[in-house]
Amino acid sequence: MRFPPTFLDEIKARLPVSEVVRRRVKLQKAGREWKGLSPFSAEKTPSFFVNDQKQAWFDFSSGQNGNVFDFVMRTEGLTFPDAVERLAADAGLQLPEVSPESAAREKVRASLQEVMELAAVYYERELQSPAGARARGYLADRGLSPQIQRQFRLGFSLNERFGLRDFLADKGVLRDQMIEAGLLIHGEEIAVPYDSFRNRVMFPICDRNGKVIAFGGRTMEKDVQPKYKNSPETALFHKGATLYNHHLARKAAHEKGAVISVEGYVDVIAMAAAGFANVVATMGTALPAEQFNLLWRMAEEPILCFDGDKAGRRAAEKAIDTAMPMLGDGRSLRFAFLPDGQDPDDLARTGGPAAIEEVLASARPLIQVLWDREVQQASPLDTPERRAAFERRLGEVVKSIADETLRRHYRQALEERLAALFGVAATGGGGVARRPFAARGAQTAWQRGKFRREEGRAGFASTPALTSQSLANSPLLARGKVAFSPREALILLLVLNHPDVAAGVIEEVAGLEFASRDLAALRDCLVGRLSEQPEPTTGDLRTRADLAGHGGTRKRIEGMDAMATQWSIRPEAAPEDAEEVMRQALALQHRAGALNRDLKSVEIDLASDASEENLARLRDIKAELSSLEGREAVVAGFGLLSGIDSGDK
Repeated sequence: MRFPPTFLDEIKARLPVSEVVRRRVKLQKAGREWKGLSPFSAEKTPSFFVNDQKQAWFDFSSGQNGNVFDFVMRTEGLTFPDAVERLAADAGLQLPEVSPESAAREKVRASLQEVMELAAVYYERELQSPAGARARGYLADRGLSPQIQRQFRLGFSLNERFGLRDFLADKGVLRDQMIEAGLLIHGEEIAVPYDSFRNRVMFPICDRNGKVIAFGGRTMEKDVQPKYKNSPETALFHKGATLYNHHLARKAAHEKGAVISVEGYVDVIAMAAAGFANVVATMGTALPAEQFNLLWRMAEEPILCFDGDKAGRRAAEKAIDTAMPMLGDGRSLRFAFLPDGQDPDDLARTGGPAAIEEVLASARPLIQVLWDREVQQASPLDTPERRAAFERRLGEVVKSIADETLRRHYRQALEERLAALFGVAATGGGGVARRPFAARGAQTAWQRGKFRREEGRAGFASTPALTSQSLANSPLLARGKVAFSPREALILLLVLNHPDVAAGVIEEVAGLEFASRDLAALRDCLVGRLSEQPEPTTGDLRTRADLAGHGGTRKRIEGMDAMATQWSIRPEAAPEDAEEVMRQALALQHRAGALNRDLKSVEIDLASDASEENLARLRDIKAELSSLEGREAVVAGFGLLSGIDSGDK
């Protein structure tokens, strides 16, 4: 079966190579690439690399390389059609129809690309003709040299109704093809279709492979609207899924590890002329999800550059709302705002590269721009009702983040800012210092009194978990030392004594929330060693921990009573048994983390709404937390984990 090139490109665009490769190869970040052990030859030092920007993998040990289709074919023994079918399903795409009609559509698409290329040649020619003198002067006044004009294939459309139409007709292009390519204005009331673009400077818009798929035209007349005009949606051009200059910026973005998004074609070209080749432009001020995905494939933290006026701020706010649900590992944003009244083109001409660099260097992280927006919209915060509404709004914004780990960190960061705003910042007209309702370690007098009156009811977090006498006397809870979470200690003992089991869940262990900083530091040390060395031994891990200054923590958890009773933790235990205990411990840890996050959320809600419903939620959550701890603490050492099934995840 022959698959259309556009269909194969769409699969590669939707599935980063690293996402497919990591199903068979344990990858770790190496600069702007990923590295791991070769799946094709035995090795101890990683020589297998994946580059998502280049959509390729390279295996230096075996001398092989290829794209995502090649990898699936060679690792799973599939034919090319089978590999395409498999990856299309993963990408959420239906296989193209195998019919004369589909073949005809693909032929039409290919012919349209030829038509667009001819149109680009025509516009380029007219820019250099006597009729294009004024357009050349306009470009020169904008600081765009003849060399940069050629690089971006700039052109000019004559102030004639049939200039392009007649040129294409002479090349054998049919009228229907011109219409399908979006080059002619047509309709029932238009007897003779005529050129879409007239008397405009022309900017070819290319796909990620550099093929012309559309045009943007800018008028040189102040009283002509619209100032910019784009091609309509066609079989080639989808506005929301295209970035201007994508094909030229990809390589530069990969080399610099950054991509800059601006709002206009001239802005892109001016910045490229000033030495910033890693710049793209949107097809309008609003960034849709598809364009965000394109940006994130070029760099993990794109810089969105907006004008400093109200319109630019509104565009930035829309971008935040669109991006929030998609944020996650390797997906964030920074925002650069230009001086009011200037765009990147103005800045490049008046201040040169240094002025642009200064603006980019001052780019602010997404959370700062988000916070500023929310505070401005909520101001004044001079009443309890307004402050409560402000907190609820922040909670709703955080909930929009799909990535659980990132959502937790955003919630923590916003709580800290709330603490500073309500607890430290000067107040409004009343002059009374504000306290953050969600501030950690701080409760209002109302909260202290109300919560303690309810404490006699089921399961508050302040109620001690059931603890055996042997656990209470163990080094884990030694007098004068902060108690370690039994569950966290268990997980780390399993990592230490069964590194082969830990290697299979290393990413999950690395992302766990630990209450103890000492255990979290030991965990990070062990995870780092496991990532660096393919098959570390227990001795290797202990040595690394001790050299890194975590020997005391290691000895405390190894000296606990559980070592004598929990045989599955011991190095000599069967891997299958250790794996089962690890699975159950991770399930409990995840559940506990989720409950603690829910607990914080309901406490915030209670601060502004002491309803029976919220109190009931609080009691339920704390009862489950107490029950969760009791399940592990009722026996010596870590407790009995075997009663927890997958329903606790």
